[in-house]
Amino acid sequence: MSKPVDNPADPFKKALAEATRAMAGEGELTVAYSVDPPGVSAGTMRLPQVTRRMTRNEVLLARGTADAYALRLRFHDDATHRRYAPDGEVAAALFEAMETARCESVGARAMPGTAGNIDARIGDEARRLGYAEITDPEKAPLAQAAGYLVRQLATGRPLPPGAQNVLDLWRGVLESQAGETLGGLDAVLEDQQGFARFARRVIADLGYGDQLGEDPDSETAEEDEQDDGGEETEEPESAGADDDSTDQEAGSEQAPADSRADPSQMQAALDTEDDGEPAEDAEAEEADPREWRPPPHSEADPGYKVYSTKFDEEIAAEDLADPAELERLRAYLDQQLEPLKGAVARLANRLQRRLQAQQNRAWDFDLEEGTLDAGRLARVVTNPMTSLSFKMERDTEFRDTVVTLLLDNSGSMRGRPISIAAISADVLARTLERCQVKVEILGFTTRAWKGGQSREAWLAAQRPALPGRLNDLRHIVYKSADAPWRRARPNLGLMMKEGLLKENIDGEALEWAHRRLLSRGESRRVLMVISDGAPVDDSTLSVNPANYLEKHLRDVIAMIERRRAVELVAIGIGHDVTRYYGRAVTITDVEQLAGAMTEQLASLFDNDPVRIARETRLRRRA
Repeated sequence: MSKPVDNPADPFKKALAEATRAMAGEGELTVAYSVDPPGVSAGTMRLPQVTRRMTRNEVLLARGTADAYALRLRFHDDATHRRYAPDGEVAAALFEAMETARCESVGARAMPGTAGNIDARIGDEARRLGYAEITDPEKAPLAQAAGYLVRQLATGRPLPPGAQNVLDLWRGVLESQAGETLGGLDAVLEDQQGFARFARRVIADLGYGDQLGEDPDSETAEEDEQDDGGEETEEPESAGADDDSTDQEAGSEQAPADSRADPSQMQAALDTEDDGEPAEDAEAEEADPREWRPPPHSEADPGYKVYSTKFDEEIAAEDLADPAELERLRAYLDQQLEPLKGAVARLANRLQRRLQAQQNRAWDFDLEEGTLDAGRLARVVTNPMTSLSFKMERDTEFRDTVVTLLLDNSGSMRGRPISIAAISADVLARTLERCQVKVEILGFTTRAWKGGQSREAWLAAQRPALPGRLNDLRHIVYKSADAPWRRARPNLGLMMKEGLLKENIDGEALEWAHRRLLSRGESRRVLMVISDGAPVDDSTLSVNPANYLEKHLRDVIAMIERRRAVELVAIGIGHDVTRYYGRAVTITDVEQLAGAMTEQLASLFDNDPVRIARETRLRRRA
């Protein structure tokens, strides 16, 4: 008898992982499924989670993401990319978007089955980022539009609606300024080096030539002339040298085509090219600062610096204490808040009633089946065979929601504030779970007071000026969105652990929570932040401008509120957060926290348009 499958999605995940390795040509590639943002690093590919339900959107998104990363691994060479990558921010974004489109387009031509999967991924990204609602070209990403245009010209496929809207907003500019250059796309699509030169010309046509930096091909030519002692090179020194040069050029032109058939051949061709370059060229490229430019630490503020991320950690609560200690801390938390639990429970029940009242508030009439419509009763009595006499309650999209509670775990929250925050988050998570709303509970602090290993490394490096953030982050996952409340319940006791609460760097924590939400498949995402003060880290602020962390927090908030993919709300405990957040409330007494959290969540979901219109009219009359 065959063993029953515990998770219906496991066979699909296994098959997708094997197909991904084959497509990428990386037999040792590790494929993992996670709620964390997708990506590829250190031989591991993270794909979006696929639940037991295996909805069509989940499957297509997982396939599309896997195909996109696999094609990038197969048709992309990092060394070539770094060699031609521009210096400036806008130019680098354009260059990256066009190279991504190139890899995916080459794959779509060679393996047409990947095209539909990647379209699903593009459509999901466009939906998450609200591309369909953008009407001002200045608010639409030019880099994405350029990538979409390359994709459309190369494959002839229509784009998903949101992506098409972004392209339409910029198409006139792209075609008027770079149309002639774009006409040569087909000739270079399968040659990464040729395409890199092509992309740099497009960037120059668009007016960003000043961000390209020096032409790497010109640098190589100048160094070759120096190696020849300044002599003219119209005539080769020997026929053998000419033959070698010709063979190298031919190998370079054929490498992309060969790599499509066999990735190992592409790597061999690239290795041959690298070996054939003069040693002086390799040393010059190694010294070139453009060879390695780390990505910005913050999407909201590319100028935000972090001295080192080596010692940062994102960790599950259960990994910071053993099960016995978590149970003991949880019991201590319950004991501390026994007098308050009744009040919090009453607020949670009120929230639950308000939410459940909204889940089914509309009816569909004249149906073939459902609940008998009393208004049609007379017709049914006179003619029992009458059809279209039934009605059915219509479910709203209320349930397709995920809520993240981001709790400040700084030292100033020690004592009653962190206890009430923990129990309030606990009860609200349980309440929302009853209403089939998924909840994630996160915390943020640092690993040390006044700088940790990052500061020690900075001191050892003779204290370079303006190092940026100078402490080791600790981001804690108390409850992931897909974890049931009963399993995560002991984890919240960790907040009672002595020595856990230290400094608070709010901006990076907020950006982290935002990224996690964007990776979710729910159509509505809510992020609630609970904090009792402005971001403070003595180590960072002592060697940077006094408003360094606060400015970054404001930039992150502005980015989230501008994109509107996540609904952001904040509660300040004795601290005016309304000067940071567009939607916020400040409470003066920590005892008010549970009520404030409940009311803020209820107001977010209490969006009945009929009721709102009625209350607006009453206010106007008053």
